[in-house]
Amino acid sequence: MRFVEKLLNASRKNNSLVCVGLDTDPQRIPRHLLKEEDPTFAFNQKIIDSTSDLACAYKPNMAFYEAQGSRGWESLKKTCEYIPEEIPVIIDAKRGDIGNTARMYAKAIFEELKGDAVTVNPYMGQDAVSPFLEYEGKCALVLCLTSNEGAKDFQLSLVDGKPLYEIVAEKVLSWNEKGNCGLVVGATHPEQLKRIREIASTLPILIPGIGAQAGDVESTVKFGTDENGELAIINSSRGILYASQQEDFDQAARNEALRLRDAINLHRGK
Repeated sequence: MRFVEKLLNASRKNNSLVCVGLDTDPQRIPRHLLKEEDPTFAFNQKIIDSTSDLACAYKPNMAFYEAQGSRGWESLKKTCEYIPEEIPVIIDAKRGDIGNTARMYAKAIFEELKGDAVTVNPYMGQDAVSPFLEYEGKCALVLCLTSNEGAKDFQLSLVDGKPLYEIVAEKVLSWNEKGNCGLVVGATHPEQLKRIREIASTLPILIPGIGAQAGDVESTVKFGTDENGELAIINSSRGILYASQQEDFDQAARNEALRLRDAINLHRGK
């Protein structure tokens, strides 16, 4: 099944555009789970169990697992395997290197971890992205305009009078020959998100920045979704994961995911 098809199926089944970011920090795992053989996986299991009927995707961020060495890699693999088969897994890796290296990154993410999509950095150009696009059923979500403060250093720069993020969006659209490209655009840039959606009307857009980074839900939905109110993958990580650090953390995570889903749906179709 192709990524977009899988995404739409999950989104429609759960009536949701919520992506749960699994940025699991061992320092923030509730203390009662620390006695488990694999606290990171035990935490993720509970989060997945409590939110799988509310999510359109899950997004593990590789940095939180790589920092734990081989143990973290095993936690990540088990987490990816545990996520229900019908829900897409987006590996947030932000890879971007020369073709030979990119092929190895793609192999690790799509063959070893069995991810459905990966975030990719386009700074080195098409040959750094194309190895990910060789996996036709998968998706490369290319960084276009990120939600962090430093985005202004390069991404908002003008090149021959055009913002760099527009050039990226246009390039990625031209690379979408096999229907397996997407974009990453931060919710903290609503006006730019509107323009990017106009350029890339048919691409899925991963939208971080809701929750802890204070992106606005209404403008994100209004400008980030396609004409059918779909193809926006609105991510919340810390806001859901750490809604509580007590023994009720999984129920608190569910409550926050439900609140966000309902807030998003309030503005869909307007």
